[in-house]
Amino acid sequence: MEKNPEWTIREVMHVTGLTSRTLRYYDEIGLLAPSSTGPGGLRRYDEAGLVRLQQILLWRDLGVPLAKVSRLLNGGMGTIEALTHQRDQLTGELARISTQLAAVESTIAALGEGEELVPNQMFKGFDHRKYDAEVRERWGDEAADRSNRWWVELGERGREEFQVQLQDLTDAWDAVIASADGPSSDAAQQVAAQHLNFLRVAWQTEDLPHEAVAGLARMYADDPRFARNYTRVSPSGAEFVRDALLHHLGP
Repeated sequence: MEKNPEWTIREVMHVTGLTSRTLRYYDEIGLLAPSSTGPGGLRRYDEAGLVRLQQILLWRDLGVPLAKVSRLLNGGMGTIEALTHQRDQLTGELARISTQLAAVESTIAALGEGEELVPNQMFKGFDHRKYDAEVRERWGDEAADRSNRWWVELGERGREEFQVQLQDLTDAWDAVIASADGPSSDAAQQVAAQHLNFLRVAWQTEDLPHEAVAGLARMYADDPRFARNYTRVSPSGAEFVRDALLHHLGP
């Protein structure tokens, strides 16, 4: 069978789930240019482009900002060397998830057979202590306990629905970040309002403390763990979210 030398932007969108806006943005910032442009401006990508896009998405999913991805791809690291490095990181993540999966399987087996649970086995691969301590330090024991209690009471179905809401919020930020509108635009402020409603649910309070939300907004940009959620379409995405939320909050 003859090898397909190029794929259209629609075909790339279909297999990756990316939008045309995202692919065009990658071109604008010099991250991924099409190999050719057909009639009507239809973009096409060759095999080298697909390999480069795979690397971009791998780095992005590993939490690397797009600005750094560009430096990594253009810094002289060979394709095989870069993919090998990504493979090693993914292997480490896979090992962590596999350990958690084995822990969950052992709990299921113990419950099914009426055996005594073994805590040391149940929590292999899990370590949320540092995050719980951080939450308590930033927002206090009452807020941490209230949020933890709510999370437990949600149940499996409720947690799945919450994750869907979180993904919807992230997608909404991606869309407005990729647009030409600024943080104070109507579109950005609508997403900011959506974000605050999300926090009201997560924090189990209708009265959001101004300073707490402002601090969280700044942390989105300052803390790489948070920033990675908002830099999928632009390296300045986290700063955009911060500015939009602070604008919405007002002085």
